[in-house]
Amino acid sequence: MSMEVTAWHQLYSLNNRTERRPLSRATLRRIAGFARPHRRRIVLFLLLSVLLAGLAVVSPLLAGRVVDAIFQREPIGVVVTVSLLIAGLALAEAGLGLLNRWLSATIGEGLILDLRTSVFDHVQRMPVAFFTRTRTGALVSRLNNDVIGAQRAFTDTLSGVVGNLVTLVLTLTVMIGISWQITLLALVLLPVFVLPARRMGVRIARLRREAADHNAAMGTQMTERFSAPGATLVKLFGRPARESAEFAARAGRVRDIGVRTAMNQSVFVTALTLVSALALALVYGLGGFYALTARLDPGAVVSLALLLTRLYAPLTALANARVDVMSAVVSFERVFEVLDLQPLIQERPGARAVPDGPVSVEFDDVRFAYPSADKVSLASLEEVATLDSRGGVEVLHGVSFRAEPGQMVALVGSSGAGKSTIAQLLPRLYDVDAGAVRLGGVDVRDLTFDAVRDTLGMVTQDGHLFHDTIRANLLLARPEATDEEIWDALTRARLATMIASLPDGLDTVVGERGYRLSGGERQRLTIARLLLARPRVVILDEATAALDSTSEAAVQEALGEALQGRTAVVIAHRLSTIRAADLILVIEDGRVVERGTHAELLAAEGRYEELYRTQFADPAVSGAAA
Repeated sequence: MSMEVTAWHQLYSLNNRTERRPLSRATLRRIAGFARPHRRRIVLFLLLSVLLAGLAVVSPLLAGRVVDAIFQREPIGVVVTVSLLIAGLALAEAGLGLLNRWLSATIGEGLILDLRTSVFDHVQRMPVAFFTRTRTGALVSRLNNDVIGAQRAFTDTLSGVVGNLVTLVLTLTVMIGISWQITLLALVLLPVFVLPARRMGVRIARLRREAADHNAAMGTQMTERFSAPGATLVKLFGRPARESAEFAARAGRVRDIGVRTAMNQSVFVTALTLVSALALALVYGLGGFYALTARLDPGAVVSLALLLTRLYAPLTALANARVDVMSAVVSFERVFEVLDLQPLIQERPGARAVPDGPVSVEFDDVRFAYPSADKVSLASLEEVATLDSRGGVEVLHGVSFRAEPGQMVALVGSSGAGKSTIAQLLPRLYDVDAGAVRLGGVDVRDLTFDAVRDTLGMVTQDGHLFHDTIRANLLLARPEATDEEIWDALTRARLATMIASLPDGLDTVVGERGYRLSGGERQRLTIARLLLARPRVVILDEATAALDSTSEAAVQEALGEALQGRTAVVIAHRLSTIRAADLILVIEDGRVVERGTHAELLAAEGRYEELYRTQFADPAVSGAAA
């Protein structure tokens, strides 16, 4: 490795340095656990790294032998033989290098696969409260940047430490054997090489951190502004000129930092290349003097010069080995930090299925408080210094009701009364703190996750869809469904004619969050997805609240299909829904304050009658979402 390449490598290591901190034995044990499935390849990889380090020292010695053979007028066969040895050594290095690279890639990519799947599977088991607090970009970074940083512990850092240590020991041993005086003088120049690198590395690292902050801010701005709702908001209220000026200012600062960083790097590399030239001049000068005074062979001078280039690289790399190791360990720790966050909602041992047949829904003296941030989130994932300490305040106070199989229960009340919270407890998006929620007479906490998913179907107000085809969004409900079943669900959702008119039909991409469809079409598509799932219990959370009258009529027809013969819990928004309910619950401040049929509650002239007059009787007035 040339001195210039070594300089660039040194800069790279220092740019990625981390604060000094003790190595945790527990972390190292967990790292070893992830490495265990790859241990055979890791051992072979390290052995090859040692062998390659040894071969790297042999080449300069052979080159010196050729020079000696030439100066001493030895038979041409000696020069040819040594030259063939050098060629064979080069071929061996190339072949072993490719094998080592294959092992490195196999180990690294295998480790990335193991870490990513572990984090992805773990995150999928986290409760909804985790996702409501976590910044998506910070979480994705754990699956990308930190996982790759952890992978480098094996493919770069581990092999680098072992290979550099072997190279250093062999190189020093050989150089001292040739001339300890020249070796000692060469080592004197080492501080001139390392110390400026540390100072320059800190300066460049500071510039790059600032650039990374600006790039992160630009990334956040683009992510938010380039989504369909974000772009709409900017056009309506955001003043595009101001947004553009803010973005340009950040981009300009990144440009200026890029220029300063490039110049600092160039000055540094140029200076260290000069040090390399001075070191070589010393070797050639002093070595040449020794050769002319018959105290050293000419070939030894050449060998020393070549070995010198193999001395500084491992010395500087090992000087920063702790930094490299800590960078990798920190990446592992950031991955483990996510894996150590235990899901609040877990499947109990021996969990069972929902009994066959129609299913009842029961809330028995349910009390619930949203979990505090420290139970469901991490400060680093929220990108805050400390977690929000709020939480744990009870929002449902002894809620009890029962929906018999096939019945519809409607929930009405003011915004924030707790209606949506009640709906979210049924599918175990959250778990109750006291009391019980039962499906078919079984506490949902005693059911398997699959049983809850197969029994319940939910349609929310926003009707979320993935940026995928209509077919893919529908098959989320039942992957094995046939096209005939898909079209049947679309027909019952009053959407088949529209889908059939599209050029790509079921293969039409709906866009991010389904924004290529109208609100009514998007909502009916989520209803078709529910129909395809064939749940025995349906939850409707303000399913028509955001729709106009025309779209509402179509969606109401589709909802009629979805509710037919099923037990339903409906957060009511429209008068037609309320009148059709078998039981209406009036929710206020997390309590059931009134219950009965539409006629009974009107006759009571209480809170329901007030809500009916202000929200439901006049179709022009929209109710507030819970």
